[in-house]
Amino acid sequence: MPHLVIEYSSDGHGGLLDIAKLMEAVHDTAADTGAMKAADIKVRATAYSEYLVARQKDGFCHVSVYLLEGRTYAQKINISESLRETLAGLLPHTKSLSVDIRDMDPTAYRKRLKD
Repeated sequence: MPHLVIEYSSDGHGGLLDIAKLMEAVHDTAADTGAMKAADIKVRATAYSEYLVARQKDGFCHVSVYLLEGRTYAQKINISESLRETLAGLLPHTKSLSVDIRDMDPTAYRKRLKD
């Protein structure tokens, strides 16, 4: 389980966007918080060529973190701040960097793993 979904503009990063490196850094940062196991983290990314940030075509990167409920408020804040710091370090020229933590209902969540 945790799912980390990176949404980002295809431009506006000052030529510094390396999405593979960003995905690995987001994974490692999330694992380093201790609120989730590295082996359970799934990371995926989607680029947007058409977007507006405050009615401007300024670069953005947003990470949504989907967790089964049960983490404390302090853990969620730590995850959010740690990920934002990682984004800022890798994307210093990007106009908008944001992180959102989402609780998933464990009674409604379903998945299938194939051997």
